[in-house]
Amino acid sequence: MNLKFLETFIWVAKLHSFSLAADKLHSTQAAISSRISVLEQELGAKLFTRDPKGVTLTREGERVLQHAEQVSESMTRLRASLQDENFAPGTVRIGAMDSAIHSWFIDFVSAVTRQYPALDIEVFSETALHLNEQLRRGMLDIVFQTDMLRDETLRSASLLELPIGWVAAPSQVVSAGGATSTSTAALRQLVEKRLITFSRHSRPHQDLLRLLQAHGISEAKVSCVNSVAAMIKLTQGGFGVAAMPPALVSDLLRQGHLQLLEGFDTPPPMPFVAAWRVGSERTERLVDIARQTAHDYLSAVGDEFGRAGG
Repeated sequence: MNLKFLETFIWVAKLHSFSLAADKLHSTQAAISSRISVLEQELGAKLFTRDPKGVTLTREGERVLQHAEQVSESMTRLRASLQDENFAPGTVRIGAMDSAIHSWFIDFVSAVTRQYPALDIEVFSETALHLNEQLRRGMLDIVFQTDMLRDETLRSASLLELPIGWVAAPSQVVSAGGATSTSTAALRQLVEKRLITFSRHSRPHQDLLRLLQAHGISEAKVSCVNSVAAMIKLTQGGFGVAAMPPALVSDLLRQGHLQLLEGFDTPPPMPFVAAWRVGSERTERLVDIARQTAHDYLSAVGDEFGRAGG
């Protein structure tokens, strides 16, 4: 039995689509259909039922899938045992949200490259929502985003948290008021400015809206920006006050190009979570490298700007 045909069968079953499996395996839909047809003939059983919404496994297909995954995992372990893992070639597809790329992610990629010099690393930058969808569809191997995922085919691990602060240009003068000022009154002073946050529906955006709602503030002007570099430029230009981790702009804060506004309630810290598909020992090792990289990053920025994840 052709092992490539078994791999094709597994991906069609996972993605419920011949076309998505073709994209994943860098093949054509016709080739995928041909492999499945040959496999069905060899096994003497129909593996999929087709309808306008996609394909689903037959009862026989479900039994075959269990054995096919066991064969695939055994072959993966066999190949690994025959090669020096540090020099084994291959490709890993890693997705990261923009705030990770602007903090510890580059150090992570450098560490992976040193340990696995023959590994081809493909990097994708997207919002957390899109990264999680791509991971579930099998288009990415590991993602770094904000949420612990609840899926039996995936694992998640919290790496670190970066406290959120109110960051502004030096020209932006905002006072939290005197000792008698309430936290709500102080925050109302702040929201007279335009507020800048991360992409719409992201966790930081939702946390900001919940903070404002908790203080009964509904009239704030909030601009969502899906690029950290753009957030920084807009903030430096006086467009508004950014709710973002000061760790991302620590150099600009120390140089006086930006200021951290004190005395205002802030949204909760931004978490950084690794999520990956189960069953890959190499991916597990990459997560271990990510943990170490996150730890080293926190040591570099100090307790003021970050803390370890739970």
